[in-house]
Amino acid sequence: MIDKAILKMPKIKKIMILLAGFSFLQAVFIIGQAFYLSKAVVGLWSGGLLKDQLLNILVFFLFYTGRHVVTYLREKMLDQFSYERSRELREALLQKIFRLGPTVVQKNGTGNMITMALEGISQTENYLHLILMKIMNMMIIPWIILAFVFTQDIRSGIVLLIVFPLIIIFMIVLGYAAQSKADKQYKAFQLLSNHFIDSLRGLDTLKLFGLSKKYAGSIYNTSERFRMATMSTLKIAILSTFALDFFTTLSVAVVAVFLGLSLLNGGILLFPALTTLILAPEFFLPVRDFASDYHATLDGKNSFQAIQAVLDLPEMSETDRLLLEDWATSTELSMNGLSFTYEDAGKPALSDLTFGAKGYQKIGIIGASGSGKSTLINVLSGFLEPDAEGTKITIDGQEIPHFLQKDWQKQVLYIPQSPYIFQDTLANNVRFYTPEAVDEQVLAAIQLVGLEPLVNELSEGINTVIGESGRMLSGGQAQRVALARAFLDQQRRVLLFDEPTAHLDIETEVELKERMLPLMQDHLVFFATHRLHWMAEMDYILVMDKGQVVEMGTLDELIAKNGYYVNLMNQMRGEN
Repeated sequence: MIDKAILKMPKIKKIMILLAGFSFLQAVFIIGQAFYLSKAVVGLWSGGLLKDQLLNILVFFLFYTGRHVVTYLREKMLDQFSYERSRELREALLQKIFRLGPTVVQKNGTGNMITMALEGISQTENYLHLILMKIMNMMIIPWIILAFVFTQDIRSGIVLLIVFPLIIIFMIVLGYAAQSKADKQYKAFQLLSNHFIDSLRGLDTLKLFGLSKKYAGSIYNTSERFRMATMSTLKIAILSTFALDFFTTLSVAVVAVFLGLSLLNGGILLFPALTTLILAPEFFLPVRDFASDYHATLDGKNSFQAIQAVLDLPEMSETDRLLLEDWATSTELSMNGLSFTYEDAGKPALSDLTFGAKGYQKIGIIGASGSGKSTLINVLSGFLEPDAEGTKITIDGQEIPHFLQKDWQKQVLYIPQSPYIFQDTLANNVRFYTPEAVDEQVLAAIQLVGLEPLVNELSEGINTVIGESGRMLSGGQAQRVALARAFLDQQRRVLLFDEPTAHLDIETEVELKERMLPLMQDHLVFFATHRLHWMAEMDYILVMDKGQVVEMGTLDELIAKNGYYVNLMNQMRGEN
């Protein structure tokens, strides 16, 4: 039930030792309060005066208070530990996603990754809190209580000793069933998250083609699958809780019957019988506590394992094999036999690409959907590592295995289809690459990309919070923020555009184009798109199909060839 990765967390040994100490103290306090409560009751039953039992009652309340003080301290310690570890997990997850780039989001689904980073972390925090406390209590408290019960009544101790393993075995069987159901529920939840986010993104398109109602039915069916999976899991959880309560209550009843018969026969005194009877429910309490939160721990464990799966994904290590001060007019990039194959893919996404670039050029990358444009941009950005065999990459004669090189990354600005807008001020979003920029520089960049109307609408200007919980931006406004980031950074000379206008209407795209073209001056630009009008602005064009460069050259050269580019152009214009 406890994931082994938890045992590798920082400070976990200290926490486990303290939890063991708290569980031991709690067991002692449980026994103490049962002992002195029984002593007070027996004293009164024997005809003693209440004032003669005040000491026993006082000691009982001291043990009772000690028990709850231990519980409070343990809860406070676990709250702090689980919060710190979950915060570290969230930071590690976001950093990992940032390093891996858009491919990990595409593979796992945007909705799933968002759910993992938000609700998944919260479930993991709850899981860490519950599992550590309940496992430690179940390992220590019952056995200390059992040892004391044996000193009071051997037969009751034997009954408890026999019943406890049977309950554990029964819970393991039900636990495997619950685990299977919880796994199915989590997969259904992942599917629902991805489906919902994709639906929101494509809502305008669905309405345009009159498919919104049909797609609403698809969302309903997906949500029904999640509901059925949840109800199936809850059935197992309720059954296990009922079974546990039934067996523990029955066991306590058996102990009570034996104790009552022994009292009638004079085989046991009232004091040890009453003490044993009070301790019997306490003996089963850790197991019942564990079972009551079993479903929550399953959800948390699934979330924790999903996060660990992302954190364990292989990634390239940034190196400094490349020595490059600044990209200049004389700098040369050469790629020979560049190939890349996605994990579990049947064929390469990029196959034997050979081309080069020198100085400041605008290189257009065009092709149909699935031709490999975005994959090539992700390789150039350092998100993907090309296949080692047959691939040779050189910059100014220096051979490098991939583009995750410190000096190359210092030169690169990456502008994707859907730029991420952080929950922060507009100014800080623009400062993404240049956090040291002052407000005057931010305002100048905002003016260059035409964001002044937005700033005028915002209540606090550039200091207004935008993003998830702030002012939401349209697709065109988000792209302008991304361009402002690029305008603000005057040091980076390599621009990578991955379909930056794919989700914009033509009017917005034309307006943005006027803002983007000046940005491309004195830069090496790789511009992946399927919009033909951009090719007239490019110095050189790579035409891609099925992961290969099938043609390359200037626009005039490609038109003169009357080959694949011309056929692609006619297809896109609807002339074929």
